[in-house]
Amino acid sequence: MSVVPPSDVVLPSRDDPAVEGASELIGGPVGRHALLGTSWWTPIRVMLLLVVLASALGVALDQPCRATGWGDGTTQYTHACYSDIVHLYWGRGIAEGLVPYLDDPSATGDEVVEYPVLTGAAMWVTGLLVPDGGDATSRGIRYFDVNALAIALLAAVTVWATARTAGRRPWDAAMVAVAPGLVLTATINWDLYAVALTSLAMVAWARRHPVAAGMLLGLATAAKFYPALLLGPLLVLSLRTGRWRELGQAVLGAVVLWCAANVPIMVSNFDGWARFYRLSRERGGDYGSPWLVLSGLGVDLPVARVNVWGPVVFLSLCIGIGLLGLMARRRPRFAQLAFLVLVAFVLTNKVYSPQYVLWLIPLAVLARPRWRDFLLWQAAEVVYFLSVWWYIHGFTEPDTALPARMYWVAVTAHLVATAVYGALVVRDILRPEHDPVRANGADDPSGGVFDGAEDRFVLGGAPGVVGEPEPVATPPAS
Repeated sequence: MSVVPPSDVVLPSRDDPAVEGASELIGGPVGRHALLGTSWWTPIRVMLLLVVLASALGVALDQPCRATGWGDGTTQYTHACYSDIVHLYWGRGIAEGLVPYLDDPSATGDEVVEYPVLTGAAMWVTGLLVPDGGDATSRGIRYFDVNALAIALLAAVTVWATARTAGRRPWDAAMVAVAPGLVLTATINWDLYAVALTSLAMVAWARRHPVAAGMLLGLATAAKFYPALLLGPLLVLSLRTGRWRELGQAVLGAVVLWCAANVPIMVSNFDGWARFYRLSRERGGDYGSPWLVLSGLGVDLPVARVNVWGPVVFLSLCIGIGLLGLMARRRPRFAQLAFLVLVAFVLTNKVYSPQYVLWLIPLAVLARPRWRDFLLWQAAEVVYFLSVWWYIHGFTEPDTALPARMYWVAVTAHLVATAVYGALVVRDILRPEHDPVRANGADDPSGGVFDGAEDRFVLGGAPGVVGEPEPVATPPAS
């Protein structure tokens, strides 16, 4: 994938109805003959500045908690500035210099790290950067600051990668840079390691480097489980196009890198390595999940039942997405199918922590880059973010907390908003004229070898050649 000439870049003020309307406040859309990309402020540099400012705003919102080193159990919920980072610095032996999974935490009364190994490695390495000395509060704050800086860099990588994957639409990555979900949740946990690696894998695939894409997906899966799900859409699109060689290279790269990260820990301490997977199996319907809402409404859902119904519903949705990919009149884009699979996962998972929105944001932007729809979805995520902290606050201050039924309403709003965004992507697949990316003449900028490829297998239809459509004068205002 070569660098897109400035004259070919799609301008949001001329492409997106919401941005076009907002641009009237500053004189209207950019002119067709404006000298774009000729100054130092290229789209990428503008968006990197935006994400730096967004990261700074996120840290500023954490200041009520930072002032006390997250030692005030009330402030972190009433001011919505909770973070796992400092709590786990002390609670998992990182402050004592213990190596996750390998050292015995029982000597200090700490628990084994409950995350995949690459996340545990990030926790440990950033702990090595904290100078010794000082009281517990100041050490915890320094640990948070080191991690906040690393997370800001990862956010910048994610924005850069999204812009590169978008092809002629680099400005779409501005939605990632200023996403409310990114501002509010980036420093809750270490999820952006997996998000950044997944975004880089998307770039590598788009640039037709399947081995590198697979290796990056393998590393991302060593940080969080969800990146492995992207192999499903690649399988569907490979079946439709017959491009099996590239799929095999990506899968091999993913397996090799995942094994390289995991096998040494598995051999050294299998029980410690497996804690993440045991916890995932043993927990019941937890925060943010439909299972928690159903349980609150009186539906009997023991863990064993959720362990059956959750995967059954998820796999059923995946089968439906696969059939959609094989039966659609025009082959879906990779980012569209990847986003739909991830939506199916978060809608059926046993827990939805607030920072999980970070998983969805880059793929949502690539799947359907429309500011109006994106911001409406993000508004529901902000409501959920605020509600979960006020609900948890109720366990210590019942009289001032969010009632359980109101929390269930917020969870339902998050679930519905996410499902609606997914439904819009399905509509774009079934009616490609509504797809903002294809309305401008592209086929599949994130598709790599699938971009413009010939269809060899279409379920219920005749294979054909997918040509690039003629650009429309005015994209549908959908």
